[in-house]
Amino acid sequence: MKRFLLAGLLVCNLYAFAQQNPTAVKYAATITEKNLKDDLTIIASDALEGRETGKRGQKMAAAFIAAYFQDLGLKAPVNGSNYQNVPLYGTTAPVVTLKAGNTELKPEEYISFGGSDTGGLLSLPLVYAGAGTAEELVKIDVKDKAVLVSVDPTASLMRNPTLTAVREKGAKAVIAVIEKAEDFQRFSGMARNFRGGGISLRKPAGGAPNAFFVSTETAGRFFNTTYDKLKKSAGAKVAKVKPASVSYSVAVSAYEVKSENVLGFLEGTDKKDEVLVITAHYDHIGISPRAEGDKINNGADDDGSGTVAVLALAKAFVQAKQEGHGPRRSILFMTVTGEEKGLLGSEYYSENPIYPLDKTVVNLNIDMIGRRDPQHKDSAPYVYVIGSDRLSSELHTLSEATNKTYTNLLFDYTYNAEDHPDRIYYRSDHWNFAKKNIPIIFYFDGIHEDYHKPSDEVDKIEFDLLAKRTQTVFHVAWEIANRDNRLVVDKAGK
Repeated sequence: MKRFLLAGLLVCNLYAFAQQNPTAVKYAATITEKNLKDDLTIIASDALEGRETGKRGQKMAAAFIAAYFQDLGLKAPVNGSNYQNVPLYGTTAPVVTLKAGNTELKPEEYISFGGSDTGGLLSLPLVYAGAGTAEELVKIDVKDKAVLVSVDPTASLMRNPTLTAVREKGAKAVIAVIEKAEDFQRFSGMARNFRGGGISLRKPAGGAPNAFFVSTETAGRFFNTTYDKLKKSAGAKVAKVKPASVSYSVAVSAYEVKSENVLGFLEGTDKKDEVLVITAHYDHIGISPRAEGDKINNGADDDGSGTVAVLALAKAFVQAKQEGHGPRRSILFMTVTGEEKGLLGSEYYSENPIYPLDKTVVNLNIDMIGRRDPQHKDSAPYVYVIGSDRLSSELHTLSEATNKTYTNLLFDYTYNAEDHPDRIYYRSDHWNFAKKNIPIIFYFDGIHEDYHKPSDEVDKIEFDLLAKRTQTVFHVAWEIANRDNRLVVDKAGK
C-alpha cells in the first residue's frame, strides 16, 4: 500500500507541472538574447583583463555587478554592502630545484605544483607506489618520504585523488608520473596558469606536501631504470622496489590578496526566512604573458556566461516582485570570486554565510552555459545537469518536470556519474554547498576547444542557447521558491 501511495504522490507532483504557469512564462521571457549579450560584452571585454582574482579587472567586474544589483533595487546584505570581502593569501612564483639522486633536472623535465617553502634543500628517500591504490599503499611505508606514483591524467590537477591518498599517508612529497606525452603537455599548460604563485584562504604555514609531475622518461631516471621496468613491479611486487633518493627545494613568500563575492538579496513573502542561492563565478584566469597574439583570457563562456545569467535571473525576479508576483522564499544572487584558484569564494561563503545554511534550501550553480562541446555539435539544445539527484530526490523530479513543461532542453547526465573520471561534481562552486548537505544543481555546457584560452570570446557564444538555458534555471528557481514545502534532503552526501 505504501508503495502505491508514494507512486500516486509522484504522479500527482508530475501532473502539477504539466500545465504551464503563465506568470512564470511571462517573467522567463524577460531573459533575452539581447540583454545577455549586452552584459557579456562588458563582463568579457578586454578592458577587464581576464578578471583574475585580486587583480584590477576582477575589481572592475565586481563594481559592474554591484552597480547592476543596486540599480535593480536588491538589498545589499553585507552590513549595507554588496561586497563580502574574501581575505586571501597569495604566494610568489616558486623558485624550484629538483634532483634525481645527484642529477639536477631541467625545468622543462618536470612540473612543480603546490606545496610551500622548504627552507632550503631537502633530501628524502624515494619509494615507488605504482598507481597509488589502497592495496599498494598498505604495502609501503610512505610517511615522511617522497613517493613516485602514476596518476590518472583526466583527474583534477589541484584535487587529484591519487595525490590526496598518498598525502593522507604522510608523504612529504609526491612525484606524479603522467604516462602520455600529450597529457604531460596539457598539464604543463594548465600549470602555467598558477606559476605566478598560488592563492588560498589560509595563510601558508609551511610544511605542506610538494607535488611534481614528470614524464615516463624522467620517472625512470629516479630509480636508474626505465619506467616500463618500474611499472612491471606495480601491485603485489611494488614493496620490493629498492628505494632511491630525491632532493628538492622550493622558495616562496606569502602576501595578502583582497577579493570579494558580490551579493544581491531579494526578500521573499510568507517563507522569506528560507533562501535559495543562485551562483556563478565571475573571476577568470587573467592574462597569459607567454601566449602569442591575443593574451587576454576574456572567459566569455567561463564563466562570463554564468555571470550574466545570474544578472538576468535577478532582473526577472525583481520585475516579478515589482508587479506583485514576488517569490515566497528569498533569493540570494551571488557571483563568487576565486573559483579558478580553487573554489575559494564559495568556500569562504559556506564557512561565513550571510544567511544561515540551515535555512538555505538549494544552490543553483551556473558555470559555462554559452557554448556547445564537440559531443553535442549537432544535437538538439542541451545542457549538462550535475548533482540534481545527489542529495534530494524531490529536486531531481522537480528539475525534470519543469524542463519538460517549459524549455524541454536535452538534459545530459554524463558528468553526473559518480565514477566519471573528470569528477566535475567536485570542481565548481556548488560543491561547497553540497558539502554542507544543501541540495544543488550544476548547469554546464562541457569542455570545448577554447577552454582556458584567449579564444574564449563573446563572438563564439550561442546567445539563443544561453537564453534558453538561463530560462531553464529560472523555472526551476521559480518552482522551488514558490512551492509549499521545502525540498526534502533524503540522500547521504557524496
